[in-house]
Amino acid sequence: MSSAFNGSQTDVEVKRVFIGAGCNRIVNNVSWGACDLVAFGAQNAVAVFDPKTAQISTTLPGHKASVNCTQWLPSNKFAFKAKALDRHYLLSGDAGGAIILWEYTVLEGKWRYVLQIPALHKKGVTCISGILVSNTEAFFASTSSDGTVYIWEVVFPTTGGGDCKLLHLDCLFVGSKPMVALSLAELPGNTGHLVLAMGGLDNKIHLYSGERRGKFVRACELKGHADWIRSLDFSLPIFNNGEAHNILLVSSSQDKGIRIWKMALRGSLDSSQSSKPGKISLASYIEGPVLVAGTTSYQISLESLLIGHEDWVYSVEWQPPSHVSSDGIAYCQHQSILSASMDKTMMIWKPETTSGIWMNVVTVGELSHCALGFYGGHWSPNGDSILAHGYGGSFHLWRNVGTGLDNWQPQKVPSGHFAAITDIAWGRSGEYLLSVSDDQTTRIFSPWQNETSLGDEGSWHEIARPQVHGHDMNCVTIIQGKGNHRFVSGADEKVARVFEAPLSFLKTLGHAISQNSTFSEDIQLGVQILGANMSALGLSQKPIYVHAEQHTIEKNPNDSLDTLEAIPDAVPVVLTEPPIEDQLGWHTLWPESHKLYGHGNELFALCSDHEGKLVASSCKAQSAAVAEIWLWEVGSWKAVGRLQSHSLTVTQMEFSLDDKFLLAVSRDRQFSIFSIDKTGTDGTSYKLVAKHEAHKRIIWSCSWNPHSYEFATGSRDKTVKIWTVGKDSSVKLLVTLPQFSSSVTALSWAGLDSKKNNGLLAVGMESGLIELWSLSVNRTDNGVAANVLAALVAGFDPLMCHVSSVSRLAWRKHKNKDCTSIQLASCGADHCVRVFEVKC
Repeated sequence: MSSAFNGSQTDVEVKRVFIGAGCNRIVNNVSWGACDLVAFGAQNAVAVFDPKTAQISTTLPGHKASVNCTQWLPSNKFAFKAKALDRHYLLSGDAGGAIILWEYTVLEGKWRYVLQIPALHKKGVTCISGILVSNTEAFFASTSSDGTVYIWEVVFPTTGGGDCKLLHLDCLFVGSKPMVALSLAELPGNTGHLVLAMGGLDNKIHLYSGERRGKFVRACELKGHADWIRSLDFSLPIFNNGEAHNILLVSSSQDKGIRIWKMALRGSLDSSQSSKPGKISLASYIEGPVLVAGTTSYQISLESLLIGHEDWVYSVEWQPPSHVSSDGIAYCQHQSILSASMDKTMMIWKPETTSGIWMNVVTVGELSHCALGFYGGHWSPNGDSILAHGYGGSFHLWRNVGTGLDNWQPQKVPSGHFAAITDIAWGRSGEYLLSVSDDQTTRIFSPWQNETSLGDEGSWHEIARPQVHGHDMNCVTIIQGKGNHRFVSGADEKVARVFEAPLSFLKTLGHAISQNSTFSEDIQLGVQILGANMSALGLSQKPIYVHAEQHTIEKNPNDSLDTLEAIPDAVPVVLTEPPIEDQLGWHTLWPESHKLYGHGNELFALCSDHEGKLVASSCKAQSAAVAEIWLWEVGSWKAVGRLQSHSLTVTQMEFSLDDKFLLAVSRDRQFSIFSIDKTGTDGTSYKLVAKHEAHKRIIWSCSWNPHSYEFATGSRDKTVKIWTVGKDSSVKLLVTLPQFSSSVTALSWAGLDSKKNNGLLAVGMESGLIELWSLSVNRTDNGVAANVLAALVAGFDPLMCHVSSVSRLAWRKHKNKDCTSIQLASCGADHCVRVFEVKC
């Protein structure tokens, strides 16, 4: 065995093309900054997207637990004074109690990890609230389920690259009922005092006041809500006749109500209190407690109670102030509140001009039955857009496109899975990427070309959700060959399911790839199915036929009463622009055409051959009898083989370039090679030709050389080995790559040049990192591989990589044989699908 290793070469350039990710399903997870970027937690990463392009621009690695909350400094509330800032900061807190501060440089669009706040919280951080008091100074408070609230001051550097100074101001213990909502504000009247409102499991709002550098003291508490407090937000001081004496606090609760509290400056404590005339106003009857801050006091009263939501109200937020520069007033605080609730709606509330009574003026929401409510709602910095994030890990954005009158229209947003992604597969000619996940969905991502992106591939979007299931999805394979698009998926159930593309998807795909590709009209001619409907239990998807369209209207109107059991029919439509969540969740399903019964346990791995004639499947196994691989004939869907070799779960399988061999790797640390013969008269025949104990730990992945009979195996023992199959079906180890820094969980081999046998091997690791190795196979005169020259050519930047284990890697099929750039898709446990462009 001979081999050679070169040092790192840098002639391979890697560029990020696309990130698809869903939002962690938790309150306070999303923050819209003054820089007009939205930050959210996607598993252990902080993801950032631009609402204008609906593209996730980056994910920030650093957290070791799921990200619970994010907070921009300055947030959208301070956008009016952030125009001149060239650096913005972001705080993120995770389920382990860690808080990290990040720096974003606006001009370069670059991110920098600044520091980790000293780990004082013993449990997960549930909320962070921060305010900017000057361009270089901010205060923030964090609360955790360990019953503590910490208050910090952070001083930003005046020049780029300087250090941020962090000062711990105070720690408040709130006892056994933790606080889950916080809001910080400067008190009006130039007192230099801050007020902190906190609310949580004891149904009260607690107010603390403190000097900028001093300790915070408990001032008073506000009672009124009948259930947990879920959200709090202070307005900026309200200007009246050029002076700011009042500040408003809005609170929302699981009692479905929203309350607006007014804090009015009463003057100094040492001035006489009896100078007011004895006029009794209505407010005096509902006056609450007095908040004392230093020598100043504030009268608190309940300004309004807003009733309209039918379920828990998870978030309330004041509309960000707009910039005004007249009479020394820097801003105008709008009297407008956005609320988001689990009743699937967001509402905008404003006081009526004549009576001053607060009314709901705008209601937007997801009315599809598959939406399950909103966890939070946020204003854009200029107040013309509102963003919600929901139970399904999805975003929902509306923009006010009306002139004069309000007209809120849904907009494109990034989307993706909200749980670990287990498998991906490219469409037959690479026109789309299919992914399956533990979130029980199958999704299709594709570049969408429009008029502005001619010559360019266009931006990527989720264009269909073919399967919405009742079990966690484990594996998928796309059937090759001619005919309609089909895929087989396996979940935590004993049956594999076959799906076929409906006419609505074929036409949508035509729009996405702009008709100028090799997209075939012939496929559409034979397709009689328009779309699919979900069945009552949510496991099978029934077809909707083209010729049955006109009959659906003739149903008895009394049958369509909206009961819990009734599931509305899907309306498959041809999409001419990328769809929004409401359409994806229901109207883009594919019909299920077959079920493949045979395995005794939950499906674990699937693959199909290059001709489109066979599909191989394996399931979770702890004995040799269960660990067998089943072969299915495409079309008839009969089981044509049961291949026995392994004693534990087969983790991945792949057919060789000419479908003569099937390679399988397993938890039992062995690989097997079966010869497959489809030419015989009695159907498919198969034979085990080689079996080796290849690694010291579980083998997670394998990949064939696309041009020959070499293959790679990757294992938990942190090694990758390259093997070759000889003329007599004997297997020989060619080279073991140097040990990797983490378990190898995914491999994919791309052929660059068939004559020289040069290839690129993508290696994905449990740490989330990805490396590219060039493999050059040297052959003897009779064509047998003699050795392999291996060299590391690219280690992906951690900012581009996954933050948790890589599940699968897949090279996109390139149209021309010798091209200079190819695309690599990856998916991982961090809920992200990623596409990279590799220029070599």
